[in-house]
Amino acid sequence: MNQTSYSTPTKILHWLTAILVLVAFIYGPGGPEERIYSAARDFDRQLHETLGMSVLVLSVIRILWRAFDRRPQPEPAPAWMLRAAAAAQGLLYALLFIVPLSAITGAWLEGHPLTLLRGAVVIPPPFGPSHDLGEQIAELHGWLGDVILWLAGAHAAAALFHHYFLKDGVLRSMLPGRR
Repeated sequence: MNQTSYSTPTKILHWLTAILVLVAFIYGPGGPEERIYSAARDFDRQLHETLGMSVLVLSVIRILWRAFDRRPQPEPAPAWMLRAAAAAQGLLYALLFIVPLSAITGAWLEGHPLTLLRGAVVIPPPFGPSHDLGEQIAELHGWLGDVILWLAGAHAAAALFHHYFLKDGVLRSMLPGRR
């Protein structure tokens, strides 16, 4: 029997990751270091750091689950479309690791601990500061955060294109409640 939909755990991990990435982007304090680590931005920064760590943990779980889960057969499509989809998916997975890891590395190199769950968990830098390098990595983190949102938007647009123009099952295969 051909499977036409992703498993329920895969769908939950997919949509939870998408929501967390979006909310983390919204609550990203952004700007210069003085603004990000100001007392007025503590809630936003701590929520952003907590969400980012959650994305990283979920990404590890997704990779592990993917190794055991069965996926539906791809819809018939031109080879270029299948390659583009695979490239976008691979880049999204890479960014789900690189974005939070760049934030962690940048913060620690700037000499700041990670503060999660409203201060319940504080993870100090495990190495000495290298402020200039940390600043560059933090800037890269901001840029990569924009890239992941643009790529996720293109991913969503492609799913809608499949649904409304190609009229295939690509979008339906990832929607909740479909099996």
